[in-house]
Amino acid sequence: MDQSKYNEMEAMLHKLEDIENSQKSIIDKINHVITDLFQHPDKDLENAMEAAHERASENVDKIREAIEAYEIKFNKAQQD
Repeated sequence: MDQSKYNEMEAMLHKLEDIENSQKSIIDKINHVITDLFQHPDKDLENAMEAAHERASENVDKIREAIEAYEIKFNKAQQD
């Protein structure tokens, strides 16, 4: 693999990892809101946060799958 292709693929992996980290940060923030709701209950907000948490968790899973698939391509391209 030539250096420019390597650099391009490596940059893409870093971007994907950054997206994953951002999603994890969102989950952490949602968890803080959910925890705060124990002291100041609001059923509507709790339902919204639980739904948002579920979607964010699904996003992390999808992004992780994409990273793993791209890492396989990256490693295979390095061997070629």
